[in-house]
Amino acid sequence: MLLAPRRIIRRAGAAPGTHGAAPRKLQRETTMGLLDGKVAIVTGAGRGIGREEALLLAAEGAKVIVNDVGGALTNTAADEHPAEDVVALIKERGGEAALNGDDISTWKGGNNVVTQAIETFGSLDILVNNAGILRDKMSFNMEESDWDDVIRVHLKGHFAPAHHAAVYWRNRTKAGEEVTGRIINTSSEAGLYGNAGQANYGAAKAGIAALTWILARELGRYGITANAIAPRARTRMTENLFGDMAKKDDGQFDAWDPKNVANLVAFLAAPESADINGQIFVVFGGNIYAMSAFQPVGQLTRDAAWTPEELIAAKGELFKGIDSGVPKFGF
Repeated sequence: MLLAPRRIIRRAGAAPGTHGAAPRKLQRETTMGLLDGKVAIVTGAGRGIGREEALLLAAEGAKVIVNDVGGALTNTAADEHPAEDVVALIKERGGEAALNGDDISTWKGGNNVVTQAIETFGSLDILVNNAGILRDKMSFNMEESDWDDVIRVHLKGHFAPAHHAAVYWRNRTKAGEEVTGRIINTSSEAGLYGNAGQANYGAAKAGIAALTWILARELGRYGITANAIAPRARTRMTENLFGDMAKKDDGQFDAWDPKNVANLVAFLAAPESADINGQIFVVFGGNIYAMSAFQPVGQLTRDAAWTPEELIAAKGELFKGIDSGVPKFGF
């Protein structure tokens, strides 16, 4: 057993096409949003989950820096710049957004996107780290570049913007200002449980889970929360993994719609979620699971060291009532 859900929220499917509550229109003069006056960054926001996160944060009143390098998912030629369409759509709906094309897996890129938010919209309140790539291979087939690229984009791509945002928020706190910063990271069940064929991706996502706990412990005193999601949704990164299982079934609640994930992110970004810190959530459709940290499942205790021979003899006690093989994937 690795990580187990502590609490589950389940909702029945909404009417077709509604994805739960009706989407809030960007009419600032008639509708108050959860995030009015806030400034947000969403990385990897050109498509998929990041796109829906950027659109919903804007719909809830936030001014959004839409970050995406426009890169290809795998080792192929670069795509067109999809984030331009997201910025245009936000503005068309009456919101405020700006495009950022920096590589946030570099120190300079992480600094640039934070600086752009501050210089363009006057502040920064919310950082949603979402950018990622895939280079899936079995460990014995993986090239060094496959490992390095995925670790860099996912893990460093989370830490670089978080570092520069933390510096900004800490300096404001030291200057006597009140800070309500939000960091929302994107982990994965591949990192929580370990998925064969994804050594690089799983290791990066496990690192992001640990990074989230560390940021929460370090930054809570400054009014900053750090939480992470481990989403299941239909995106370019998952379409080859889930196949037909994730296809939309017309007339039914679309559990794989990335909009479902965006709703949880908007909730975590809201002022009302200030008491939620250092948490990891698995989200799929209308189901949200609050996950626990690692917990012991077996133990040997005594006031003396164990020799290898003694451990052999005590192995049955250490794993009493539990399987000593590879933990199962999922819950």
